[in-house]
Amino acid sequence: MQPWDLTVAQAARMIRSGELSPVALMESLLEQIRRLEPSLKAWVTLDAELALAAARSSERELKSHGPRGVLHGVPVGIKDIYYTKGILTTACAPQYASFVPTYDATSVARLKAAGAIILGKAVTTQFAATDPSPTFNPWNPAHTPGGSSSGSAVAVASRMCPAALGSQTVGSTLRPAAYNGIVGLKPTYGRVSKYGVIPLAWSLDTVGILARSVEDAALLLQVMAGHDDQDPSSSTLPVDDYLGAVAKPVTPPRIGLVREFFYDHATEEVQCHTDLVVSHLRSAGAAVREVGLPKSFHLHEAARAVVFSVEAAAFHQQMFAEGPTAYGPLLRRLIEAGSLIAGVDYIQAQRVRRQFRNEMEALLAEVDVLLTPATPSPAPRDRATTGDPLFQGAWTSCGLPCVAIPSGLSGDGMPLGVQLASAPFAEARLLAAAQWCEAALGVTLMPPVLE
Repeated sequence: MQPWDLTVAQAARMIRSGELSPVALMESLLEQIRRLEPSLKAWVTLDAELALAAARSSERELKSHGPRGVLHGVPVGIKDIYYTKGILTTACAPQYASFVPTYDATSVARLKAAGAIILGKAVTTQFAATDPSPTFNPWNPAHTPGGSSSGSAVAVASRMCPAALGSQTVGSTLRPAAYNGIVGLKPTYGRVSKYGVIPLAWSLDTVGILARSVEDAALLLQVMAGHDDQDPSSSTLPVDDYLGAVAKPVTPPRIGLVREFFYDHATEEVQCHTDLVVSHLRSAGAAVREVGLPKSFHLHEAARAVVFSVEAAAFHQQMFAEGPTAYGPLLRRLIEAGSLIAGVDYIQAQRVRRQFRNEMEALLAEVDVLLTPATPSPAPRDRATTGDPLFQGAWTSCGLPCVAIPSGLSGDGMPLGVQLASAPFAEARLLAAAQWCEAALGVTLMPPVLE
């Protein structure tokens, strides 16, 4: 196995044991980037010499003082809406084209404190919204890579980095994860600090993780989770042992299959594929039963859309007034719509979201996880779209933790995935169930650009 093909956990273990040097790992990843980046366009800011210098410093520190933390020497990609001290943070928007932060986002600082190396800044759609990015899907360049975390997902899928940070305001982590055949994790709203992350909609934005295994997602979450005084929305609840949850043998989970709504909006191929996945999991020992959705589920989409557009309009109000033509057409339309919504409608939408979350918590008391298709279809053959976030919007709206794992390929050779959601702050339970499903399915996907 080449160093570029190692997962985060594999690379971290080999570095700690002395089997692999941080420099050798970085050189291998930079060679992948030199080979693939011209055609995939996953990175917006990447300084190979700076990255190599950081790897050499990491290697010296390892020899003189031992590992700084569980991620010592492991390179990580960062979506370009995260503040990175001394490194351009552009949000892939002309308004931030020359912005260099003087401090790191809390999540980035915690990764560094655990020994991770910031490899570079990954492409995002403009301000992490809905206008497509220039990034190409490594499975087929005619298909969308998803968004808004397009660069992060493609960099991980094509082995240009073992893991990357994304974000999710509707479906911007799990959808590109599914479209590119990797694992995507959106924690509970408030589990990871958003301090130093350029916002899109404050009450929906959530730090996301893109990786190639559930264990890797657990590892990054363990490092980043926890209260941050600089983010008033971050939770003060204690952080569970996520690594322990995926390290010990896991009993087969209780899975609630949700066909309602999701199958109505999925292609026939996705419906049949999901049923085959469920049959496989049931045969492996999972207790699966179909569950219905609360009435508030069917109101949440309208409520989330109101909150999303109003909060986006609020953040962008001044910049938009100064230069509306600098915005992509879809984001411009979103801001214009949000500016017209009355305050009373925004408050009513937030009430619907709270009711929805309460009803979902009651439903999730009966099962370990809910299972749905990850997306309505494989990545569309259309680079003018980032795809449909419909299947993620519900869980983002009520702040539930959710994870997408790869489950196979479509008839035209594009990745398919399933999505698991759990109760608020039940990430340990979610990750344990996801790892059990990952092992039971035994699916590891390798895009054609690596063949």
